[in-house]
Amino acid sequence: MSRRHLPTLAAMQCFEASVRHMSFTRAADELNLTQSAVSKQVAQLESVLEHPLFRRVRKRLQVTPEGALYLTEVRKILAQVEMSTRYMQSYGGQSEVLNVTTLPTFGARWLIPRLNGFRFRHPRVYLNIANRSEPFDLEEERVDVAFFFGHGAWPRAECIRLLDEEMVPVCAPSVLPVGGVREPLALTRLVLLQSATRPEAWHDWFEAQGCYTEHSYHGPRFDTFYMALRAARAGCGVALVPRFLAEEELQAGLLTLPWSFGLTSRDAYYLAYPEHKGEVAKVQGFIDWILEHRDAPDGS
Repeated sequence: MSRRHLPTLAAMQCFEASVRHMSFTRAADELNLTQSAVSKQVAQLESVLEHPLFRRVRKRLQVTPEGALYLTEVRKILAQVEMSTRYMQSYGGQSEVLNVTTLPTFGARWLIPRLNGFRFRHPRVYLNIANRSEPFDLEEERVDVAFFFGHGAWPRAECIRLLDEEMVPVCAPSVLPVGGVREPLALTRLVLLQSATRPEAWHDWFEAQGCYTEHSYHGPRFDTFYMALRAARAGCGVALVPRFLAEEELQAGLLTLPWSFGLTSRDAYYLAYPEHKGEVAKVQGFIDWILEHRDAPDGS
C-alpha cells in the first residue's frame, strides 16, 4: 500500500470516537465536526481497508469483528502520537533529545547510576533511553549512542571500550549445602540457571577449569541477566552472571559466590556512536560524562 492510500489520523480519530459513543453524531460533537463529516471519514477508512467497520442495525451502530480488530491497533497509534507530541511539547524550543539504547540489565545496573547529575551539566539535553538486545542499524533507528557487548565493532560507528566482564556463579545462601561447595561440578546439583544471551556460558566456565558435564546446557532459561539474578535470589538455582551486575546483591548478602572462580569473557562492553556524530555537542557531552564516571563504583 502506497503512502497516498494510507488512512489519515483524522479518519482514525473519527472511527475511534464513533466506537466509544456508538454514534456518529456524538463523535462529531466531541471532535467539533459535523455528523456527515465523521460518517464520510469512516466510510473512506472502510474503503481503504476494504472491510466494513460498522453494521447499521435499526439506525444503531454495531462494530464488526474486523472493526474490533482494527480498533485495537488504532488506539495504539493514537496513544503513541499523543505521547510523542506531549513529549516534544515538554522540551521547549532550545532542547535536544539524545537517543540512547542499552542492554536491559546493563542499563539498569551500570548505566542508570551513572546518569545522576548529567542533566545539571547539560540541562538542554533530554535522554531517551530504550532497551535493545538485538543488532540494529544506528542510522536507520536514529540512535545517537548505543551500549553493547561484543568484539568492539559496529558498522559505520566508532566504538569505545568501557569495561571487561568476569562471569561468576551466584546463588542465594540458603541453597548451599552444609559445608559448602567443594568442587565446580557440585553446582550442577543446585540447578544451573541459563541466560538466553549467553547459551555457552556454563560450558565455557566449566571447561576453563578442566571440567565437563552434560548438564552445562540444562536448566531454566531467562531472557536477561536481571531475570536470572532474581531467580537466583529466589533460590531457584545458580546463575552465571557478570560480577559487576550482581555486586548490589553480593554486598547486601542476598547472593553469594558458591565457587570463587571467575571467567573473563573474550568480549567486553562498549559504547558506540555513528561516525558522523562524533562532533555533535550533545553526543560528545554524553560520551565525556560516561567516560568520566566509568570507573566510579556507584556511578558518582
